[in-house]
Amino acid sequence: MRATVIPAPQPVLLDVDGMMEQFPVRRVYCVGRNYADHAIEMGHDPSREPPFFFQKNADNLYNGDTFPYPSASSNVHYEVELVMALAEGGAGIAVEDALSKVYGYAVGVDFTRRDLQDKAKKMSRPWEAAKAFEKSGPVSAIVPAARIGHPKTGAVWLDVNGTRRQSGDLNQMIWSPAEIIAELSSYFTLAPGDVIMTGTPAGVGAVVKGDQVTCGIDGVGQLSLTVA
Repeated sequence: MRATVIPAPQPVLLDVDGMMEQFPVRRVYCVGRNYADHAIEMGHDPSREPPFFFQKNADNLYNGDTFPYPSASSNVHYEVELVMALAEGGAGIAVEDALSKVYGYAVGVDFTRRDLQDKAKKMSRPWEAAKAFEKSGPVSAIVPAARIGHPKTGAVWLDVNGTRRQSGDLNQMIWSPAEIIAELSSYFTLAPGDVIMTGTPAGVGAVVKGDQVTCGIDGVGQLSLTVA
């Protein structure tokens, strides 16, 4: 391997539940409006239209118990999601083969600068500043699918300061995890290390500094954060 002219970036590594080894992150894909009730609360038609995707940066993901409130925004929202971590990839993956590519699952929060996103939408501009900022994707330890299988149902919830704000079920997804992988692989060549955030149920809202955020997915895990 040839030397680099500047220090090479450190790999992004996520914890795996019960293991010393960690999961290396390659790319982060996110699915928009994948729960009907969330689509409605965001002012959109909840019908089963083709899914759309956006990305976070790999180093936006982290294991931790603190979410640092970002600059340049005064309206940051939480969005709890099921996270898939891929052990295999490919292009044109069939739905019936898709779940065989999954290494494991985690609980994640897609923190969003909603004010910046709303402004970008009105101006028909990209969302990166609203979605792909530092520490915008905290996740729990990944639980291997070999241990828990591939969850199709399970409560998805998020509390702020002990009050339930989001409540849904994995079976309410418009597009299933297998369908998401298959559709995504028609646009990108997926690879080991890719992470997919699968959308959020209704109830998204703002956090402020000092808030305590706790969220989880039955059968997958929990995640607790302090907004700092």
